Amino acid sequence: MTKELWMNLPVKDLNRSREFFNAIGFSFKDGPGNSDTMAALAVGDKGTIVMLIVEDVFKGATQNPVSDTEKGTEVIFSFSAESREEVEEVARKVTAAGGNVFAPPAEIQGWMYGCAFTDLDGHRWNALFMDMSKHGK
Repeated sequence: MTKELWMNLPVKDLNRSREFFNAIGFSFKDGPGNSDTMAALAVGDKGTIVMLIVEDVFKGATQNPVSDTEKGTEVIFSFSAESREEVEEVARKVTAAGGNVFAPPAEIQGWMYGCAFTDLDGHRWNALFMDMSKHGK
């Protein structure tokens, strides 16, 4: 039945979004689906795809208005980091690329270290280093 899962995310300016995600260390997958209105953002070792889609095209596909990210959050995308230092590096890169770190790097629940930020369109992301040696203690 289901072979793959990918998320679709509306963006106002595809080129600016590509620049932002490249600047913070993400890459894009070439191939079908990429155009002047869509880009396949690859996340993680498995290359999970988040399709960045220009808002007008996204609205046409969903037949629904785009959520106002200033008024609410529909989802937060969380991704792993290799170390506490990498979390801090992500936060620095996000700020330099024009994003907003709304939760600076900090310890979470005694076994995670993370930060949370918004991209250029206000979508929420979370970088987490998980120290499994401290989990459950």
